[in-house]
Amino acid sequence: MALEKSYSKTKILARVGMELAEDELVRQLKEPGLRPAIFSKIVRLYQEPLYWHIRKMVLVHEDANDLLQNTFLKAWNNVDNFRGESKLGTWLFRIATNETLTFLAQQRQRNMLPLGDFEEMLFQRMEADPYFDGDETEKKLQQAILSLPEKQRLVFNMKYFDNMKYEDMAAVLGTSVGALKASYHHAVKKITDFMKNH
Repeated sequence: MALEKSYSKTKILARVGMELAEDELVRQLKEPGLRPAIFSKIVRLYQEPLYWHIRKMVLVHEDANDLLQNTFLKAWNNVDNFRGESKLGTWLFRIATNETLTFLAQQRQRNMLPLGDFEEMLFQRMEADPYFDGDETEKKLQQAILSLPEKQRLVFNMKYFDNMKYEDMAAVLGTSVGALKASYHHAVKKITDFMKNH
């Protein structure tokens, strides 16, 4: 699959069929007798957007699928710690983001590659992935995105592909809206320059 999937909060809520779905799910999740069934519903609701959020960083289906399972396992094991101070979706995206960044750091360390070489390895793995069907333009865009620093790449993906609001991104990434806007602006400029020069 090409890596251009986009899921807005509206689309997620539309899949449940009601605007207050998330609040109701959280309420029911706190009831031990309902927890397994409600968590299954949450998995069905969030697995696709979380998968694409992860996949855009790791680029390979197999790694994204493994990290998605780890995300839901971590969420299940920490349901009692979820106090509802953030939205359920924000909490899940934060777990997925942390799992993904940890995985990438471990991969870099395991392969003992300098930054640019590691990104080149990711790109080669993406090209070899049987689930990737992007054309040459998509490949070039992915190379441009890989040229960004990791956190900037994350910000670019969340804003450009997912059209996530800066306020929601700030809640997931634990940073200010101003810093995110600046990061996205720099990312767009770097990608534009890359696309012109390669």
